[in-house]
Amino acid sequence: MAAELSCDVLVVGAGPTGLMLANWLVKLGVRVVVVDGKDGPTVQSRALVVQARSMEVYDQLGIVDKVLAAAHRAEALAPGFGSRAFGRIPTGPLGTGVTPYPWIEVLEQSRNEEILDENLRALGGSVRWGRQVDSLTATPEHVEAVVGDETITARYCVGADGANSVVRRSRGIAFDGVTNPHTFYVIDAAAVGGLVDGAINVRPGGDEFLLGFPMRGRGNWRLIGLARDDDGDDKIAEADARARIRRSFSVTYAESRWFATYKVHHRVAATFRDGPFFLAGDAAHVHSPVGGQGMNTGLQDAHNLAFKLADAVHGRAGDAWLDRYEAERRPVAKTLVATTDRLFGFITSERMILRALRRLVVPLLAPVGVRVLPRTPGGSRFFQYVSQIRIHYRMSSDPRRDPVIGRRLPWAGGNYEVLRSLRWQIHGYGGIERAEVPDLGLPVHLFDAAPQTLLLPGQLYLVRPDGFVAAAAAPSAAASVFRQAMPQ
Repeated sequence: MAAELSCDVLVVGAGPTGLMLANWLVKLGVRVVVVDGKDGPTVQSRALVVQARSMEVYDQLGIVDKVLAAAHRAEALAPGFGSRAFGRIPTGPLGTGVTPYPWIEVLEQSRNEEILDENLRALGGSVRWGRQVDSLTATPEHVEAVVGDETITARYCVGADGANSVVRRSRGIAFDGVTNPHTFYVIDAAAVGGLVDGAINVRPGGDEFLLGFPMRGRGNWRLIGLARDDDGDDKIAEADARARIRRSFSVTYAESRWFATYKVHHRVAATFRDGPFFLAGDAAHVHSPVGGQGMNTGLQDAHNLAFKLADAVHGRAGDAWLDRYEAERRPVAKTLVATTDRLFGFITSERMILRALRRLVVPLLAPVGVRVLPRTPGGSRFFQYVSQIRIHYRMSSDPRRDPVIGRRLPWAGGNYEVLRSLRWQIHGYGGIERAEVPDLGLPVHLFDAAPQTLLLPGQLYLVRPDGFVAAAAAPSAAASVFRQAMPQ
């Protein structure tokens, strides 16, 4: 007779997205079961970059120190062309004043998973490793999953099980997009020579492309390259990749710890929600590794969804509140996929005019960027886009696309500690007395004026538990505006 298990949320998949989701749900008091067909966290490095916004999420979760201790900081971007390097663009100055983490941290997916798995167990949760979902069905009351000799019933089910998601396929959700025709290779290499130390090297060439990410340990690098399939063979041996890197970029290495080839897909699921089923991470969207966005987008899917599921489970919000997950996260995925698709189109196109542009424009503009970006507002804006700090959600309280509403709370130097309470809260920044703040049963935090941010004196801000600003209003109007912006 099959064993039976019940929970509030069944999470299918324990990669970075599923583990992040499980951490938050357990922390928020939600009963969770996590299953994964693997024997344990991945041992391959895979995704590599942790962006500033993800570091802020780790901070709110309470484990940012562990992540920082394990990560290797990339202190600069180093643009180049072929074998030529054009200098360094320091990342720290670009992000200073907008985040507590104004750098790009290099931390492989395997280590992210280990840290999240350890923290999940510390919170009292666990992953049921080696458990593959055999079937999924939905009734009016719950989701039912057959997992080996167990039957698991849950109020909700989240598919965080990758590009070949069982959850997505079981619901018949389309996964439309394109696949780049070229083959890419990834190498974790030791004793690498020919790259700018301590920096993320970006090296387009006439016909090929190379990314270099510095990893922990002297001379250790992640190399990602494009190999054109001139002979129609999509199988590239490491010896061939090594020869291409030396020939096109004058980059050498002694040995590799990991070598793999793959095709780059650009796809977005037709919906991120189907009744009690949700998709997150690679199950919902896949795209190129350029910019180090993939793992970070999944981590932030999980962060966003966890609070909404907790609100529904604990009776603080109705079913319609869960629709906000797709309304907020799917446009982010669509924009990201469209952007990386266009960028990859430029990098990989064999059209004569684009090949000529790569050869002419990149060597011309890259040195200019090295000189100009660190000294202009454009450099900060560039950092904010890449680090996912500038993500914007459309809020019902914001008909005019306010620069603060719908964005993550601007960092004012000391206003993030209070976000660790994981509660809706009201913020004011200069020019407001506590007696002016309406009593909505929410914590109130009044700070000094923050002139280097978009936070206005005399204005009140309603901040969600995930750190995004839901509404803004003068004290006299705040009661009615804030009530409308909160879960119903």
